[in-house]
Amino acid sequence: MALKSTPVVFGLMTRLSRRSFSTSKALASKPMTVRDALNQALDEEMARDERVFLLGEEVAQYDGAYKVSRGLWKKYGDKRVIDTPITEAGFAGIAVGAAFAGLRPICEFMTFNFSMQAIDHVINSAAKTFYMSAGTVPVPIVFRGPNGAASGVAAQHSQCFGAWYSHCPGLKVLMPYSSEDAKGLLKAAIRDPDPVVVLEDEIMYGVQFPMSDEALSNDFVIPIGKAKIERPGQHITLVCAGKATDTALQAANELAGNGIECEVINLRSLRPLDFETIAQSVAKTHHLVTVEQGWPQSGIGAEICARVMESPAFFELDAPAWRVTGADVPMPYARGLEALALPRPADVAAAARAVLGNRISQAAQQ
Repeated sequence: MALKSTPVVFGLMTRLSRRSFSTSKALASKPMTVRDALNQALDEEMARDERVFLLGEEVAQYDGAYKVSRGLWKKYGDKRVIDTPITEAGFAGIAVGAAFAGLRPICEFMTFNFSMQAIDHVINSAAKTFYMSAGTVPVPIVFRGPNGAASGVAAQHSQCFGAWYSHCPGLKVLMPYSSEDAKGLLKAAIRDPDPVVVLEDEIMYGVQFPMSDEALSNDFVIPIGKAKIERPGQHITLVCAGKATDTALQAANELAGNGIECEVINLRSLRPLDFETIAQSVAKTHHLVTVEQGWPQSGIGAEICARVMESPAFFELDAPAWRVTGADVPMPYARGLEALALPRPADVAAAARAVLGNRISQAAQQ
C-alpha cells in the first residue's frame, strides 16, 4: 500500500525560489518563473519556424488562462495565435489535421482534465497515424497545459494524466519541473516530428528558478527521454517528475539532517522513460522509492517498479521498492481532505526510512 497524503501548498513559492538547479555547468544567472520560461519557449519557436502556431481557449486576446501566452497574439497575430470556442474535441481535431498538412500546431488545453473531451483525437488520430500510414504521415503536434492537482478545484480539475498518456505508444510524454525544464522540454517538443504531450503544473507556473546562461539562449533544448539527477546521494534513490520533484527534494533535505543522502532523479520524460539512469542509481544506492501525485494503481511508480523487477537492477536492491502516491480516491474539495490526498515530504521521508530499515510491512500498516 502506498503512502498517501498532501503536498505543502503554503510557502511553496518561497522555498522553491531559494533553490538553484541548472542543467549546465554555468552558474545560474537569472531567476525566471516557469510561466515566463514557457512563454519564452513559445516565442522563440514561433519566431524560428513560421509553421508553428498556438490554438486553444483564451490563448490570444486574454493572453492565456494562466498568462503563458502573454504578448504572443499582439506579436504574431490572429493567424498564429488562435482563440477557439469551448470545444476541445473541435479544436484538437483541427490541430491534428493541421499537423497532417505539415504545420506544427501547439494545442493548449486549459487543463488536461478537459483533454478527456478530445482524447479520441489525441490517441486515435495523433498517436496512431504515423504507424497506420506506414510512416508516410508524420504528426508534429504538441498538446500542452496544466496537469494534476491545483488547489481547491475538486475531483474534475485535479487529475494527473501522466500514467494515462504515457501508456500509449506513439506519444511522447514530458513533465517539466523547473524553469529550465519547462523551456528546454517545450522547445524540444515543438521541434519533434512526433506528437508530444507536455504536462505542466498550475501551482508551479509562478515559481521562480535560476536560469543558466545556456538556458537563456535561443538554442537551448533538453533532449527528450533523458532524466536529470537533481541531487546526488548514496543511500537511497528517489524517482519523481513535475511537482513531485519538489516533494522529493524537501524530503531529501530533511533526511540529510539525519545522515541519509538521497539521490533525487527528476524524470522530465515519462515516455520515453530514462530507465538507464534509474538502474545506475539503484546499483549505487540499492534502495528505491518512487514519488508521484497520481493514483497508485497502474501509475508511473508501478511502471518503474515493474521494470526494476524485470531487469538486472532487481538484484541490486537490498529491500523492496516503495511507491509514494496520491490517495486512491477522487480529489476531495474540502481543503483538509485535499491535503490528505497528496504526498507530503514527510511521507517520502517515512518511506525512505522504512525502506532503509527494511520495515516495509510495518510502515504499510500505518
